[in-house]
Amino acid sequence: LGYMYENGIGISANLEEAVRWYRKAADQGYVTAQYNLGVLYYNGRGVEKNDAEAARWYRKAADQGHASAQDNLGGLYEQGLGVVQNHAEAVRWYRKAAELNYSVAQHNLGVMYQNGQGVPQDYAEAARWYRKAAELEHAGAQNNLGTLYELGKGVPQDLNEAKLWYQKAADQGDESARQNLQRLG
Repeated sequence: LGYMYENGIGISANLEEAVRWYRKAADQGYVTAQYNLGVLYYNGRGVEKNDAEAARWYRKAADQGHASAQDNLGGLYEQGLGVVQNHAEAVRWYRKAAELNYSVAQHNLGVMYQNGQGVPQDYAEAARWYRKAAELEHAGAQNNLGTLYELGKGVPQDLNEAKLWYQKAADQGDESARQNLQRLG
């Protein structure tokens, strides 16, 4: 019912009613409602924007194994929104979601390894996570994997392999990949 109110399916959209119904379900432990409340609090839709409240609801869903909630909670820790910034904690949540084969989290975990945030900098590990996400058609991961091949960081330098990954990302509309591809000729 909350989803129907949020999206105006069969009834007029009403975000306040959506929040009310999501909360009823979330308080009973319904994981999707907990996640949806986190999204609404994070975006300030139907409620006042509140990153701490978003983190609280994301954590409830994340603790139940909701991959997107785990990834979003990792993002809050990475940025210090609603929680104390903690890159190691961000990595922990990204990893949980990444291990559930969630491509966005795999990409985010790759970024953390590439930048050495919350973990020692490790280009090979970054490439491993980018590849997992890239094979699931994540354009940003495809572009980043292409960059690692172009520079020979964590993988052997291979411009043909770089072009292949740039092309896959560019085909999905990734502007950075398109520029990288054009630059390599």
